Amino acid sequence: MRILGAAAVVTLLTGPVYAQTPHVNLIPELQSKSPEEREAEAVRDKAYKESLKKIPESKAAADPWGNVRGADAPKATAPAKPRTKTGSTAN
Repeated sequence: MRILGAAAVVTLLTGPVYAQTPHVNLIPELQSKSPEEREAEAVRDKAYKESLKKIPESKAAADPWGNVRGADAPKATAPAKPRTKTGSTAN
């Protein structure tokens, strides 16, 4: 009798759990494009690639925080020297 009651409880609880899961179509149906749509997409891609060619190349590395630092602040710091042990090591 306990097994039947446990099965009934589990069955009743699966409804709300199932209702909370998202129903996402992971494999949407592929829509074929018309020849006009393909041609329009090709024109857009070509225009995009042409616009990328018009952007000048950056010759120097930009320092976005350059205006924030003061003029007297050092640009880069030297790496710290490793510490050496001093004193006696007698045990």
